[in-house]
Amino acid sequence: MAHVELSLTEAFVPAPATSIQESDSFSRWVGTVSAAVEPCLVIDVHTIVSAVSRSCCDLLGLGSPADAVGRPLLGNGLRLLDFTAARGELTDQEAEKIPPLLAMSSQRLARGLLRVSSDMATDIDVTVDAVSTPLFSPDGTVAGSLTFLSEV
Repeated sequence: MAHVELSLTEAFVPAPATSIQESDSFSRWVGTVSAAVEPCLVIDVHTIVSAVSRSCCDLLGLGSPADAVGRPLLGNGLRLLDFTAARGELTDQEAEKIPPLLAMSSQRLARGLLRVSSDMATDIDVTVDAVSTPLFSPDGTVAGSLTFLSEV
């Protein structure tokens, strides 16, 4: 004969959040990216660079991190080019689809190739693979995006 036992217990209640859990991911990533060796950057919802690694500045031709932080990502000496032989600059509509901006608008992971030139007078461009994720504030709204870059 089968034996069935039933017991009732109190519901599991997780422990209260610690201070690190209460802080928003945006602030934590700003500190991490500022000291990172990898090419990466954090922008806020207004597309202002909040943190950028030295290697990212070198890769994208942004100057020093101190020069790039606090300035808009686009128009910060950064020129995004299309992949045609004419090397035309991306229109505003096309630029809205780059991974750092697309991650914020879609609230999802975004990935894509970017052709970047810091000086239109030269024919030296760099193609980078960009992987971006949105960063959220504690109330669940998008606070910005985190992007890792790799030269292709």
